[in-house]
Amino acid sequence: MRASAALPWPHFLTGQEHAPVRVVLVDDDEFMRHVIAQELLADVRIQLQAQAGSVRDGRRLLTSQEFDVLMLDLNLSDGNGFDLIREARERHSYCEIIVVTSTEDEARVLHAFRLGATGYLLKNAWLQSFSHAVLQVVNGGAAITPRLSRRLLARMNLDTDTVPQLEVPPYEATLTTREREVLRCVSKGYASREISERLGISGQTVNSHIKNIYKKLHVRSRAQAVSFATQTGQL
Repeated sequence: MRASAALPWPHFLTGQEHAPVRVVLVDDDEFMRHVIAQELLADVRIQLQAQAGSVRDGRRLLTSQEFDVLMLDLNLSDGNGFDLIREARERHSYCEIIVVTSTEDEARVLHAFRLGATGYLLKNAWLQSFSHAVLQVVNGGAAITPRLSRRLLARMNLDTDTVPQLEVPPYEATLTTREREVLRCVSKGYASREISERLGISGQTVNSHIKNIYKKLHVRSRAQAVSFATQTGQL
């Protein structure tokens, strides 16, 4: 039997018992995959949709499953997790991606974020929750192991060149009225199916708008789109 959510969960946040967040998990470490799976299965706000232990099986899930969050290791026995991140972005541009790995190399961490990951968790870290990370990213946030966050902040303080410069998109890249409506719903934590119901458009149309928003704002995730649009006055 699954446990109830540990904390009160506002009705307007994504991840409700009647509409849980769908997760696909890819990790070739059977023990770690079991640990993560057990935590996700214990939370009624999350539905573990499918699991895989290789790049090959992960690719199969990307084509056969509908999901909201992809959790994956970077070091898989038959390939590179970065390839799965790229493919997930191509096939499911609206999904969130959380890396769960033992790799702490800062260059690889930053590369994962550049490819569109919105979470990066270290397997051997304390003070983190896999289920909370899932809920965090689908509601517009990011999930990073605390000690890794400190290291990245220290790196940014030492090297100002790593701080991204904010550029206002040209006029022709301005979002349309409908795209802003979709992005406002995204900023409130609504999933694609909820946005579809609220705006009276199909789920396919919602995802098409989100793809256009990503392209116009040069971002790779919902959280990045909301942040950039807010900073540039388009939301």
